[in-house]
Amino acid sequence: MIQRIVKLAIDPHTDAGDEFRAIFERSKEKIAQQPGCAGVRLLQSERHFFTYSLWRSEADLNAYRESALFGSVWPETKALFYNKPEAWTCQLIDGSAE
Repeated sequence: MIQRIVKLAIDPHTDAGDEFRAIFERSKEKIAQQPGCAGVRLLQSERHFFTYSLWRSEADLNAYRESALFGSVWPETKALFYNKPEAWTCQLIDGSAE
């Protein structure tokens, strides 16, 4: 399993933040239904949103990133950025909850 963490430069306290919440809300179930996706979550800090998704493999993540769904969601999201996003793909080492 891998986890994908994306830091989105969208201020949660602005109209752009409201727009992004709407994009995420209408897309999250479709993303979660992509082959190999074990779930997607939205987090926020004072000046950023973060998406956290869990994937069976990097090949599954890459297939999603090449899908029509990503092709429609990403440009809409990207238009809201005030700075470049950052992303990390990490190998899940321990999946237990403490």
